[in-house]
Amino acid sequence: MDSKFVRAIIRHLLTVIFLGICMMWIMAPTDTYKQKWKPAISKKVVSTYFGTQAPNMLVWTFPVLFVAAMGSFYLHLGKKNSNQNDSQSDGRIRWPALWRRPVLVKGPLGIVSGLELAMFVMFIALLAWTLGTYLHRLPTLTAKVAAADGVQVWQLKLAKSALWIGLTGNVCLAFLFYPVARGSSVLPVLGLTSEGSIKYHIWLGHLTMVLFTAHGVCFIVFWAATGQISEMLKWSYSDISNVAGEISLLGGLALWAATFPRIRRNFFELFFYTHHLYIIFVFFFLLHVGIGYAFVMLPGFYLFVIDRYLRFLQSRTSVRLLSARVLPCNVVELNFAKSHGLTYNPTSIVFVNVPNISKLQWHPFTVSSNSNLEADKLSVIIKCEGSWTTKLDRMLSSSIERLDVAIEGPYGPASNHFLRHDTIVMVSGGSGITPFISVIRELIFRSKLSECKTPDIILISIFKSSLDLTMLDLLLPMTGSPSELSNLKLRIEAYVTKEKEPATDNSKRVRSVWFKPLPTDKPMAAILGPNSWLWLGAIISSSFIMFLILIGIITRFYIYPKDHNKNKFSTSKRAVLNILAIFVSIAATASAAVFWNKRRYAREAMQVQNMEGQTPEGSPNTMAYNGDRELESLPNQSLAEATKIHYGGRPDLKRLIFECKGESIGVLASGPTKLRHDVAAICSSGLADNLHFESISFSW
Repeated sequence: MDSKFVRAIIRHLLTVIFLGICMMWIMAPTDTYKQKWKPAISKKVVSTYFGTQAPNMLVWTFPVLFVAAMGSFYLHLGKKNSNQNDSQSDGRIRWPALWRRPVLVKGPLGIVSGLELAMFVMFIALLAWTLGTYLHRLPTLTAKVAAADGVQVWQLKLAKSALWIGLTGNVCLAFLFYPVARGSSVLPVLGLTSEGSIKYHIWLGHLTMVLFTAHGVCFIVFWAATGQISEMLKWSYSDISNVAGEISLLGGLALWAATFPRIRRNFFELFFYTHHLYIIFVFFFLLHVGIGYAFVMLPGFYLFVIDRYLRFLQSRTSVRLLSARVLPCNVVELNFAKSHGLTYNPTSIVFVNVPNISKLQWHPFTVSSNSNLEADKLSVIIKCEGSWTTKLDRMLSSSIERLDVAIEGPYGPASNHFLRHDTIVMVSGGSGITPFISVIRELIFRSKLSECKTPDIILISIFKSSLDLTMLDLLLPMTGSPSELSNLKLRIEAYVTKEKEPATDNSKRVRSVWFKPLPTDKPMAAILGPNSWLWLGAIISSSFIMFLILIGIITRFYIYPKDHNKNKFSTSKRAVLNILAIFVSIAATASAAVFWNKRRYAREAMQVQNMEGQTPEGSPNTMAYNGDRELESLPNQSLAEATKIHYGGRPDLKRLIFECKGESIGVLASGPTKLRHDVAAICSSGLADNLHFESISFSW
């Protein structure tokens, strides 16, 4: 059966399930769901094996995990067509270009497309509908009802409102972890990337904490007003545990306080370490509400745990670092050995950890190499600006023979979607050029294929000084030659804003550092091998099946004999048992998949490892073993003819973008926030209908 036909069937099936999930979120706060649908479902699925938690498990958890597993299979089939120069080979849902155009450029939400704004408005509408449906019941809380509970009417309304605000906050929490599951299949199926989805995580995080904080404060006011402040110390055996909720909220507040931009940018380590409080936040939240209700928010967290465990397994390996290039503009290029089976698309990123600097800190960097042109090597470019990168630069400046490095990733788009354009305009500021290096290298590879038509490229790079021009040297691979660009229509407009004429000081040089890796250092490899999407789907499905078996055994032979489905078993103990079953299932299935792939591709890893001892590669006249190269005023000669350098001014972006010809023009912006906002404003002005904007940002 044709893979495109199978993918079409899967796509329609996923669409139907997605619409069904949306309908359930709309119906969840209504009396129809609570009084008719849920009792009918409970009557059929509540059993001695899964207990009273079965309805929520069936309605909320199973559909999402099924979508994630089928989405993995969908992406696996799409990967076979990834080398075709066809926009239909994307592994993602296609959206009309009009919906992807920026409609908001400045403001608290940043650059927002029409589709993103529509989704945001619909999500806010869902929250308003959920809370409004609950609050609509307030008139039924009469004095007679309040008297039966021994409180005043306003106090009863406050308590109910606090509960309903918490239920609304759980809607945000249910979606909170999807954007940070870097290797999940859910994001690429929707045409999203992990780094591009971080802003959704930020939005959801703020909404979650606002609602949960209001939930907690309202209950504290209620307890104080009714003389029940001792309720704050209540840890119920088979009901809501207030202490657990308070611990969860305190952990969330501490995490939330460190996420605001001023703290995150100026005290990154504080932000990084306090973010691990999510473990306290989620664990005590599960103890607070009980595992039965937690199945509503559990699917996103389940996928996050799978992704986090796979990242943990990948990070245990010390990666084989071959060499480094240190540019005079405080930019470092690190070159790692990699297996042939590891493939990735342009604009991908990896997370790098150097234990000698910090054992806990992981920093994202752009992958500049191309898996088609450089089958044995993966390169990342690092701008030395913060304390972590400055320490790395100092280490490379010292006489070291080896650097211990661990890597997670790479993560990136599921397809080369930029190939559908006639012209690509890439606007970068400073180190923002790094994502575009991988794009240009991909187009160099495509230009060599006779059946591929590559778009024209215009690179507009803005630098502060002429020293930064050495970054243009990185556009070609280390093994590049002038003929690499013969079939590629490339035009580079470089602007040096702080200087009015070329620098004459050639005393600064590009330094090359070559390392001597240990035999235990391994080349980079995909943690689940070349068929990673297929293996991920297998892990999701098999781990959930294993969880069902474990929790069925525990419920039938341990919980049910004591509880008989009357909800009298310890809520906290039941939650802990379910959490342990989830973690054991994920750890067992993911470890087995990783172990199988490691054994299968061990021979290839040994072949790549033999690279040690070979003569270092280098681009002509650029690198020598333990040598330096004098700084040149222009990049590599093969790029010089395509490069025009302007001194003492900034580019007229509007003119440069509007003068481009073609039915479809992709405009990519990377660099400082103001630059990306300016480019987005030009593309959203409505003066040209053929502009398709995309922002590439790592300012989290």
